[in-house]
Amino acid sequence: MRLNKYLAECDVASRRKAEELISEGRISVNGKVIRELVFFVNESKDTVRVDNRKLKIKEKEYYLLYKPKGVITTTNDDKGRITVINLINTKSVIFPVGRLDYNTTGILLLTNDGDFANYLLHPTNKFQREYIAKLDKPLKLADMNKLLQGIYIDKRKSKFIDIKIKSKEYPKRVNVITEEGRNHFVKVMFSKVGYRVNELKRIRFGIFTLGKLIPGQYRKLTNEEIISIKNLYEKN
Repeated sequence: MRLNKYLAECDVASRRKAEELISEGRISVNGKVIRELVFFVNESKDTVRVDNRKLKIKEKEYYLLYKPKGVITTTNDDKGRITVINLINTKSVIFPVGRLDYNTTGILLLTNDGDFANYLLHPTNKFQREYIAKLDKPLKLADMNKLLQGIYIDKRKSKFIDIKIKSKEYPKRVNVITEEGRNHFVKVMFSKVGYRVNELKRIRFGIFTLGKLIPGQYRKLTNEEIISIKNLYEKN
C-alpha cells in the first residue's frame, strides 16, 4: 500500500496532508525516516510511525441501515437533531454513503472505508437505486414515457431506468429505478412533469436490499457482500 494511503487509513490525515507529513520528515518506516512521496509499505509487516507514534490501520466497518423518517443524513447536526450516526452502535468514526432526505426512508449504507464508499457513489459505476414513490396523483402513461426517455435537469439529460405502477388499487404508488445519485433526484424528476412526491422509500442500492429490517434497525454487511463490492473495484 502506498504510504500516503496507509496514513489516511490510520486516520492520521487525508492523503494530501499525509504527503506534507512525509515531506516534513515526520514519518518513519521500520525506524527509517521516509521523505519519498512514492513509497510503499506492507501493512502487515512494516512498522510505521508519525512523530515516533506507532500507527495501526483502523478496522473497517460496514453497516446497512433502514433509515426512518425525521433523521438527518449527516455525521452531526448543529440543531441537535437525530442523525443516522446516532442510530449505529459503534465507537468508530463512520459516515453515510451518499444521503437520503430528512423524510425519505429506506436503505442507507454507512462505513469508515472511503474507497468502498467512493466506488459505490461514483456515477461511472452506475449502481442502481430502486425507490417506492407515493405521488399526489396517478401517473399518466405520457408522463411516464417522458421520464423514461429523459428530461433535462440543470442542462443535463436525466432519466429513470424503469418505472412500474404498483397496482390498480394503488395507482399513485410507483416503483422507479435510477442510476442517478444527485440530491432530491427522484423528487425533482417527478416535479418536472407536474407531480409531487409525498412519500419516498429506497428499497435497493446495488446488491443491497432492506430484507427483514424495520425503520431504525441496522445490520453489519456480510463478508460476502463486502468482498463482492471490493472485487469489482479492485478489478478496475
